[in-house]
Amino acid sequence: MKKPTLALTIGDVAGIGPEITAKSLLGHDELRDKCVPVVIGDEATMRRAVRNVGGDPSAVRVINSVADATNEPGTIEVIQTGESLEDIELGVLSSKAGDAAYRFVVEACRLARNGEVDGIVTAPLNKAAMNSAGHKFPGHTELLAHEFGVDNYSLVLSAGDLYFFHLTTHVSMRQAIEDITFDRATNVLRLAGAFARSMGKPDELIGLAGLNPHAGENRLFGDEDADVLAPAVEAARAEGLNVVGPLPGDALIPAAVRGKYNLAVVCYHDQGHAPFKAVYGDDGVNITVGLPVVRVSVDHGTAFDIAGKNIAREASLVLSLERAATLAPGWDHVWRTAQAM
Repeated sequence: MKKPTLALTIGDVAGIGPEITAKSLLGHDELRDKCVPVVIGDEATMRRAVRNVGGDPSAVRVINSVADATNEPGTIEVIQTGESLEDIELGVLSSKAGDAAYRFVVEACRLARNGEVDGIVTAPLNKAAMNSAGHKFPGHTELLAHEFGVDNYSLVLSAGDLYFFHLTTHVSMRQAIEDITFDRATNVLRLAGAFARSMGKPDELIGLAGLNPHAGENRLFGDEDADVLAPAVEAARAEGLNVVGPLPGDALIPAAVRGKYNLAVVCYHDQGHAPFKAVYGDDGVNITVGLPVVRVSVDHGTAFDIAGKNIAREASLVLSLERAATLAPGWDHVWRTAQAM
């Protein structure tokens, strides 16, 4: 089977993205057996990162197109995207770096739309920096959805066989409550079902977490669970999905960690992210389900405070590349299954 080619965006160059990219591509030759990683970023930044991790900057090689990639061990093949960023200071918020991080993602999406790459892997960008550059997106997920023109998508945290789908992500709690509608809940349950079916598990159990404590406790703690989420579960079940809920989040999530649920749907960012990161740390990745191409990301931020100090761990990025390489060959089935539901 042909190795999938992956566009690897280096994120905000003032953060740890270039460093973990250098460590991943120079220190894990086993990745070359699974994929062809092509860095979308900046030559000068990558050379600095390689020096900072004790490597030879000549390992960085600029290529003009994906087709020029050789995938040689010990090399970092970069498609230069925009002007040089050699003047960007590490650890400092910069609109110039935010603009570059945006450009890297846009270029990766263009390559994917043209069929030049089979998947996208993203190192972390800084949302404040990107927004200060005039690109008003809450984060990677929403930018990717915009570039591919999709409306129904979900941020999914994954470790092993466990997947946490999210109804809302990078919005305030007040906005999250407003955004949790019957249609949104139904659509994400369908995405989870499509993902399960694409893996050959059409009867996979899907657990939906309640919004309120105790999933509302029979309206004692709010009406959203009874009026919005419960009807969405009923609708999903009527479509043949094996969905249960809404269940108290503090019951569903521990049960999922113990293996009762491989697919769980949570209501808001921290309901999923906080317990997931507490349990899995570097063993987790972020997948966007609902795009026509696989996209996998690290599940951590830019870590400006340690940028350039050679202490950032690359484990999550290595895992992201491995997971993208595994999912890419069958992702068209995921996409078509989701579109058919």
